[in-house]
Amino acid sequence: MESHSSLDRATLTAFVGAVLIGGNNFLAVKFSNEELEPMFGAALRFAAATVLLLLLARLRHWELPRGRAAVGAALYGLFGFGITYACLYFALVELSPGLTSVVVASVPLVTLVVAVLHRQERFTTRGIFGGLLGMAGIALLSGNALGGDIRPVYFLAAVLGVAAIAESTVIVKATPRAHPFTTNAVGMGVGALFLTIASLASREEWVVPQRGKTWLALAWLVVAGSIGLFALYLYVVARWTASATNYAVTLMPIVAVTTGVLFADEELTMGLILGALLVIAAVYIGALLPGRVPAADLEAVSAEVAVEPASPGG
Repeated sequence: MESHSSLDRATLTAFVGAVLIGGNNFLAVKFSNEELEPMFGAALRFAAATVLLLLLARLRHWELPRGRAAVGAALYGLFGFGITYACLYFALVELSPGLTSVVVASVPLVTLVVAVLHRQERFTTRGIFGGLLGMAGIALLSGNALGGDIRPVYFLAAVLGVAAIAESTVIVKATPRAHPFTTNAVGMGVGALFLTIASLASREEWVVPQRGKTWLALAWLVVAGSIGLFALYLYVVARWTASATNYAVTLMPIVAVTTGVLFADEELTMGLILGALLVIAAVYIGALLPGRVPAADLEAVSAEVAVEPASPGG
């Protein structure tokens, strides 16, 4: 297991790139959802990305994952692309985007818990404090997100979506290394299949997009928002811990809010500024601060995992 206490430029660049792409995905998904049913749109996005990745793998003669690597990639896709997107899209039927973003901001903290259960990481005060601080920052960014009546089933769906993100990251961290593009090809294919079944079960209407704006949004979501984003994501998670990598998810709303202020005439408030500062502090404490996980602990956990790998089921 690699320590992220010594931060190399390439990994930091990949982390920032993932944050920037993921933050702008919010706007693209919004445009896609204006014409396409949500789970159908997500299934279409990942199916198209799978086809492009498989074509690229064939052209470049990259082998698809095999054995444990293939099983890990499939489970990563089931949790990370299938269950995650189905749960969060369902949650957004009734929950406000603000409240949903607060729940999703708990991803690093939940990932730390899941990673400890898998014996990949150990509990640290910095990790817990960073996770809580990130949630507080996103709550400020979201304004009155916690107000109003909340139906438990939708809140539970959001929580399950967060748990699925955490589990997918821990799974792929424990999976034998394969090329990130071929790993994502398998994962996105499984996720697209799951979302297709969920769309059919929800009786969504399948239509061919008619608007140019929808096609542009899909093009972004397929090429940058899927192929690019998750290649960078796997690059980072191979070098950092799972919980540190998922601070990218906590930072993405800042990019989304900034885009809204710059291009959608949204108001810049003191709450947004303070919330962004809290999130940045959380990311530094939870992911970037040198020595967050002592080297001795990392070596001990790495030895345990090497001797007895954690199973995807926990």
